[in-house]
Amino acid sequence: MNQLMDRREALRKTALLMGAAVSATALAGIMQGCKATPELTYVPSFFTEEQARIVSELAQTIIPKTDTPGAKEAGVPGFIDQILKECYKKEDQDKFITGLTEFEAAAKAAHGDSFIYLDAEKQLAFVKAQNEAAVTAVKADPSLPRPFILTAKELTLLGFFTSEPGATQVLQYEAVPGSYKGCIPLSEAGNGKTWAS
Repeated sequence: MNQLMDRREALRKTALLMGAAVSATALAGIMQGCKATPELTYVPSFFTEEQARIVSELAQTIIPKTDTPGAKEAGVPGFIDQILKECYKKEDQDKFITGLTEFEAAAKAAHGDSFIYLDAEKQLAFVKAQNEAAVTAVKADPSLPRPFILTAKELTLLGFFTSEPGATQVLQYEAVPGSYKGCIPLSEAGNGKTWAS
């Protein structure tokens, strides 16, 4: 905090010495440097680093770490990067990037900052609002193109539940399920967890 205060004080003094000639862009750039940028857990091959950070924070907001790993710990951002690069058609890749750009612009418009710099509560509230608006729009007109947030959620869930942590710690997993047991207590049948495969 002292470093932040010292930097602000230095900026104020510099602006006074220069007759307030420091541009707003320069000030914004310097102040942005005061924020901790979330660490990337993989090397992006499809996204830019900035896009990868937004996707990583969005995936972690959708599936946060609790008593089981979150999306980042399960490698979901890298999965999304890879599936978009290797499996999506160019037009679908472009649509995802356009949606991601619009998502980030909406976060800045709503909160005055990048999605990656919002606290967890604001991120969650923003994602919920985006999701509710998308679901409402699709219900009103099913012919609309799939909204970005719904595609991002779908890819996050797919990546998480096909990851080792998602399949083994959240779902039941056996490489080859055992014999059929018709009438057994729920506690012997996985405590209500569905099968991973």
